[in-house]
Amino acid sequence: MRMSTKAQYAVRAMVNLDLHSAGKPVSLKDISARESISLAYLEQLFVKLRRGDIVTSVRGPGGGYMLSRPAQEIQVDQIIDSVEESLVPVSCMDQQNGCACDDHCVTHSVWHGLGEKIRQFLGSITLADLTAEAQQNLDLKQIKK
Repeated sequence: MRMSTKAQYAVRAMVNLDLHSAGKPVSLKDISARESISLAYLEQLFVKLRRGDIVTSVRGPGGGYMLSRPAQEIQVDQIIDSVEESLVPVSCMDQQNGCACDDHCVTHSVWHGLGEKIRQFLGSITLADLTAEAQQNLDLKQIKK
């Protein structure tokens, strides 16, 4: 199973936002420059993140985006869900398409169990956890200079 770039970029952008916000809005232009993600793509993602109540937007000079709640209350699976990415390991587990088998196939329980483990794992990691790790990495780079 591969996580989509949409999910990866959303999580990276959220870590960057948390890392650089210091209680103030962060512009998508700044996130785009730091993460090398196209501004147009970030705009699409942040519309979905705002709808998912992950971020809030601030208009006007000095505007941008802020977290809608503390980073320790935002789990990675919530970020991924907000950008409408599926956390199922195989396409037949997708609720929209469903399984093509008349009855559950013999491997259904395996894929279902794997999907639950993925969701549990991603739900156990908060944005604050990832931001702390990113800050540690930045601190180590500063020490090496």
